Amino acid sequence: MELSRAHYPVTVLGHGRRIGLWFQGCSIGCAGCVARDTWEPDPARAIAVDALVEWCVSTAAREPVDGVTISGGEPFDQPDALAALVGALRPWADADGRDLLCYSGRSLRALRADFSRILAALDAAIPGPFQAERAPGGVLRGSANQELVPLTELGRRRYGDLVDAPADRPRLQVTADDDGRLWTIGVPRPGDLETLDAALRRRGIVQTASSWRPPEDRQ
Repeated sequence: MELSRAHYPVTVLGHGRRIGLWFQGCSIGCAGCVARDTWEPDPARAIAVDALVEWCVSTAAREPVDGVTISGGEPFDQPDALAALVGALRPWADADGRDLLCYSGRSLRALRADFSRILAALDAAIPGPFQAERAPGGVLRGSANQELVPLTELGRRRYGDLVDAPADRPRLQVTADDDGRLWTIGVPRPGDLETLDAALRRRGIVQTASSWRPPEDRQ
């Protein structure tokens, strides 16, 4: 599979302290997407599914992990890899009460029609393309057209009360990697990333390039 990045801990994209996995490559390309860096397929980012699963297992052996959130990019653009990933994670997740949550820019109808076996291995899904004109959305969702869909009893326990809940405050994480890059994790509301950028500048941190800015506005 082609993987953009993997992070732990992720605390803003689901229940508790989580592993976050972002697929590389997206054929949908929603206008206003804040993760344009994940759009282009990149064979150089290929990783064996078994190796990624082992990383998840080893992370959970050292740290508390309440679940895994899968995003992108578009995970369902790599259906065989996604099916192998969630299939391998499912027994591990079940053993310790972890949930598997997956984002997709495809509609719930399309996912049920074409990827029902993958949905059956998930506890919750957030389907639907991001629509900038309908932002913000509810909790964990970027725009109002997107749904939060519990798929299992665990999913209903953890996310059922959030299905109709509005986003009440920005929930963003900022983390840095060894190359000096900043990664913003979460579902920003309109203006949140600009506010964050201004706050970083006041602290002397200048982002020389940002995937969330439209190409004509990038520095």
